[in-house]
Amino acid sequence: MYDETQLKIMDATMTLIIDKGYSGATTKDIAKLAGVNESTIFRRFDGKKEIVMAAMGLPKWNPGLSESDFNYHGDLEEDLISFSKIYMSKVTSQMVKVSIGLRSAELQGATLPCIIQVPMVFKNVLLNYFAEMIESGNMRDCDVESVALQFIAMNFGFVFLDASFGNKLVSVSKEEYIRNSIRVFVSGICEK
Repeated sequence: MYDETQLKIMDATMTLIIDKGYSGATTKDIAKLAGVNESTIFRRFDGKKEIVMAAMGLPKWNPGLSESDFNYHGDLEEDLISFSKIYMSKVTSQMVKVSIGLRSAELQGATLPCIIQVPMVFKNVLLNYFAEMIESGNMRDCDVESVALQFIAMNFGFVFLDASFGNKLVSVSKEEYIRNSIRVFVSGICEK
């Protein structure tokens, strides 16, 4: 689909967006990092926005989270641990940094449909799962959307803080965080 030069340009663009944001990633810098002439960029792409949109379709720059990634067995704590592990294996620090770097007025919301796809998939999985857990009596009756959003925030929050501050703020491992936070989360939503 894309040739080696286009892939180098896309990787350079997204790498610079992580470091400098969309506005700070100039085509001159992109060309230098990609090891191509600046004119090559414009022969292969219409501009920086087109490069970004193409890169967001690649697995390296898109978590590719889908509802089929999530399986469950009815054990609330173990299922939610599994959900968190899947989410955090796909929504990495790199993905968060790209998402932050793409928030620019220059993109005029062009990237929003791609960026919002991941939390929407996760939300839909959680809405269905929590509704099923309430129906089966494994969870107290509650507003499933609020609970789903709390769970998303809990998971995204860890990845965001880790991406932003690393070990300067986050001193627990991802595995410890998942187990401990889900234990507390489940104690709040389980039927007593």
